Amino acid sequence: MNEVPLRETPSTRLGWRAGYLLAAFGIYIADQASKAWATRALRFGDDRTIINGFLDLVYTENRGIAFGQLQEGGSFGRWLFVFLALAAAVAVLYYFMRTPRNDDRILGACALLLAGITGNLTDRVRLGYVIDFISVHAGSYHWPTFNVADASICMGAGLLAYDLILEGREKRSVVSQ
Repeated sequence: MNEVPLRETPSTRLGWRAGYLLAAFGIYIADQASKAWATRALRFGDDRTIINGFLDLVYTENRGIAFGQLQEGGSFGRWLFVFLALAAAVAVLYYFMRTPRNDDRILGACALLLAGITGNLTDRVRLGYVIDFISVHAGSYHWPTFNVADASICMGAGLLAYDLILEGREKRSVVSQ
């Protein structure tokens, strides 16, 4: 039986994307709310152990980029990171709008990326730094402290990487047949 491809009209294109953007907005709100809570509850050294030896909540201010790198940028660095985050958000939004409706993994990945980028961008513009508070460690190994937006960015990037790998395998298997 021949499958008829879905015809995507401008209204269906925007309708489905609105759902993904609504989900991204929900993640953004969760990120901002969790950072507000962390500021009130953890800011003055009231660290909390959630799982002994594995998970703590510890307030930190990240003036650098991912995982605290490039901390010494000052005002120039702050606005450079704002510009880079804006450029990344525009690029992801463009890719999001150009992705076919039936590619849910890519649309979901873009929504996660948008939520995370805008969550950290809001902090950087408003405060000059990003609030991080989730500390994961095992033994002497400590993962850099992060937040909900960082987790969203990592999951979105992971989904995109998975899709690239999966797409490459599918193309290789079609070529080899």
